[in-house]
Amino acid sequence: MVDHLQASDYENLFSLFNNLYPLKEEIKTAIIANSEVIKVTKKVKLLNAGERSNTIYFILKGAARIFYLDKDGKETNTWFLFENELLISVYSFYTGKPSFEYIETLEDCTLIAVKRDRLDELYLKYMEFNFSGRKLTEFYHMRNEIQANELRMFSAKERYHKLLERTPQLFQRVSLGHIASYLGVTQETLSRIRKQK
Repeated sequence: MVDHLQASDYENLFSLFNNLYPLKEEIKTAIIANSEVIKVTKKVKLLNAGERSNTIYFILKGAARIFYLDKDGKETNTWFLFENELLISVYSFYTGKPSFEYIETLEDCTLIAVKRDRLDELYLKYMEFNFSGRKLTEFYHMRNEIQANELRMFSAKERYHKLLERTPQLFQRVSLGHIASYLGVTQETLSRIRKQK
């Protein structure tokens, strides 16, 4: 029997999957049995460069970032993720190779964590869940493509306005230094852009 308090922790995750393809109760029970809800404080590294990513997270509460260090040790932020989003080092998780990225919490977080081998077992056993996983993967690939195109095609000011339009909460929850890094500009440049009308 699924614990009601525990099941309620999963409502947002199940809602996300149900929007793609209806989940049977049997699959919901299997997801709960093969994952865990964890609490992590702010500024915890869930993954370091050089480690192999074997866990995918769903953010119930909180915020996190994904970043890498260049050869001089300078950080570049590549993703900011919030409630009801998946948190993953895509390259390492899917290839099994060491990550070149770090995953770090920006706030105290409550996460649903699923190990790669457990996820693979769920995909093999439940084909409709496999379909949902593929659709989610497509969504994140498209999101990554949009971000890459914006960095290549738009000015810093245009990138800032697109980010503000798409993710206004970012500016209340993430430091300007992190946002500047994500946009590929200095913090001083970002401050100037923010002052322009």
